Amino acid sequence: MFFKSKKKKGLLLRENIRVNCKAQSKEQVIREVGQMLADSGYVDPSYVDAMIEREKTVSTFMGNGLALPHGVEAAKKAVKESGIAVMTFPDGIDWDENTVHVVIGIAGVGDEHLDILAIIADKMMDDAAAGKLAKGDVDTVYRILTTEG
Repeated sequence: MFFKSKKKKGLLLRENIRVNCKAQSKEQVIREVGQMLADSGYVDPSYVDAMIEREKTVSTFMGNGLALPHGVEAAKKAVKESGIAVMTFPDGIDWDENTVHVVIGIAGVGDEHLDILAIIADKMMDDAAAGKLAKGDVDTVYRILTTEG
């Protein structure tokens, strides 16, 4: 099962899913998903600034209405446990002149972030799943991201 982990918390907590969010700046969104990761104990608060730094060097826009902000390599020591936080914007937000509907903040221990990035990107290749993530309620988002297929 995807995102069901042997770790204490698992990679996705329902409280780390915020749906039907109102438009705000890219930096505000990154700070909000980063703060969710910090508040849940996945990362030290310093990781949030590392997510902003990553975005300054390369956009985390992935296509198909998805952005996956995560910290720079130097911030690995700030990651306590792998986890994600999700915000959805049914009306979309501007992300480097692209429209984003789903933002998933990622923190990965070691190289786990690469696996997380790949699996999320694969799920978002399915237009139906991408649409459901963008417009779904918390249970829908949780179900899509915690089950295979």
